[in-house]
Formats: sequence, structure tokens, C-alpha cells
Amino acid sequence: MAETVSQDPGAMGLGQFAYANNSNRFLAAAPLAGQRFALVGVPFDGAVTNRPGARFGPQEIRRASLMLCDAVHPFFGVSPLDVLGDAGDMRLPNATPLPDVRRAIESAAAALMAAHHCVFLGGDHSVTLPLLRAAHARFGPVGLVHFDAHCDTWQDHFGEPSGHGTWTYEAIQEGLISPAHTVQIGLRSAGERAAREYVQDQGGLIYTARDLRGRDGAGLDTVVQAIRARMGQRPCYLTLDIDCLDPAFAPGTGTPEPGGLSSSQVLTLLEELAPLNWLGMDCVEVAPAYDHAELTSNAAANFVWTYLCGQVAKGTL
Repeated sequence: MAETVSQDPGAMGLGQFAYANNSNRFLAAAPLAGQRFALVGVPFDGAVTNRPGARFGPQEIRRASLMLCDAVHPFFGVSPLDVLGDAGDMRLPNATPLPDVRRAIESAAAALMAAHHCVFLGGDHSVTLPLLRAAHARFGPVGLVHFDAHCDTWQDHFGEPSGHGTWTYEAIQEGLISPAHTVQIGLRSAGERAAREYVQDQGGLIYTARDLRGRDGAGLDTVVQAIRARMGQRPCYLTLDIDCLDPAFAPGTGTPEPGGLSSSQVLTLLEELAPLNWLGMDCVEVAPAYDHAELTSNAAANFVWTYLCGQVAKGTL
């Protein structure tokens, strides 16, 4: 029997939640109640410019997480399961205009952030803007660590004023994030210079995929130290577009770009950046229809699990 947050599932509207069933909770976690950490699905892909399907990402990431349900992280030595609750997915119709959907996401996220350290599963990358609006309302301009193949700093999407490739530009323009505390990792897509280097021109830091070629493990130490020094103790938000990975590691995404990061590079960075003052994260752009052997959803589940374990273990780091 399906479980829901509301006692009247038929009455649920924009920004409310619905559980699927026990097997579809991340790490088989309990329903969200008073736990410190909250997992929330944001199944919206109405702003994509290439292949749709990321609305189905949250449930596939949950399914891929089930083999982690009794696991202790090999680096952090902890499991987040006892302090993690799953709030299910936000009820977000994909045909609704983007501004209305974003308002619903922001409202729901604000309520969750007031009570929990939240991890959001997208959905396309347009959902990050309302999540940052909710974070800004609590913390002021936050730091941002942004894993992505794309800069997401275009000022329009083929004539549309906003979409999944404009949100970083909008976040800076709205003052939601501190440009000097914004770091982009893995960029490599084609684009005009003004967009590709916008964050750096605003005082931020960019590590392209080319910058990181052949660097892993200890080879990433200088990158880690530079990011830690830049962020200091400022509250930071992590957004991880799964297409930061090379398509060999994550074929199931809407806009794959060859020449990307490896899973081990991303895991190393997540592990070594765990001490930052994280306020939450999202993992977006998992599109299961294009996946093979669950490579993409498995990578996403492991990245989220690693982030959560890092936060649980933070007192021992």
C-alpha cells in the first residue's frame, strides 16, 4: 500500500509530496519525520533543451541506492541511514509554466530547509535556482560548488528567458550566491567565451575538464586546497549535474559531453571537500531512458551517499 505525507493524497498540489512505497525510498530510509537529513525528489524536466526524461531520475536514483542500505562508507566509516528520512517527491506537473513551478519548489524547499539538512534529487538543472532562493532566505548569499559539463550562465535559452542552462547567471544576478565563493568543476561544452568564463569574470573559480585530465587521488590535492581556502566557513551549496561525468560513466543524461570527469575523480572531490560548511546539495539531470546497466543512477546514488556520509562523519574529520 502506498504511503503519503498527506492523509488525503488526492488533495495534494504543487510543492507537496507523495511517497511511492518502501522499496522506493533512498537507502530504504524511513519516511521523513524528525531526522537530521532529508532526501527529496524534484521530478521536473520542463526546461530541458535536448533530451527529456530527468523527471524520472529521483526514483531511479532511489532504486540504485538499495544495495547501500546496510553499508558503511569505506572512507568515512559511517552510514547515514539512522539519521536520514525520505520525503518522497514534490508533486510538480511538468506542463506548468516554469516560474510557477519554481515558486512551488522554493516554498516546499524553504519549509524542509527550516527543519532538515536537505539533499534534492532532480529533475533538470532549472530546479537549482528555486533551491538557492530558499537557501538564500535562510543564509544570505551562499557559496556554490557546481559540478557540470556546462557553464549554465547563458542569458537565454534559444529565446526563452530562463531554463536549465541559465540558472547560474540568474543566481549571480539575483545575489543568491557569492561570485567570489563560486566554483565550477568539469566544464567542457561548446559556448561563447562570455558564458563559458562568466563565473571567473565575476571573481569565481573554474576548473575545466581539461584542467583535470590525468589528475586523481593526490593529484587533486591542489584543487581541494584551493577550494577549501576560497570557501572558508561560508555556508555552501553543492549542485552536481551528472553530466559532469564522461558519458562512459554516465550515459543516462539529457546533454552528454565527451571528455568529462571520471567517477573516481568526483568521489575524491566529494570526500575531500566534506569539511566545508555545507548547507545542502542537489544531484540533477539523471535521465534513465538513456542509461545503460544503471551506470548513471548508480553513480548518482553513490555520490549522494558519499555526501551524506561525509556530513554524518564530519565530527571525526
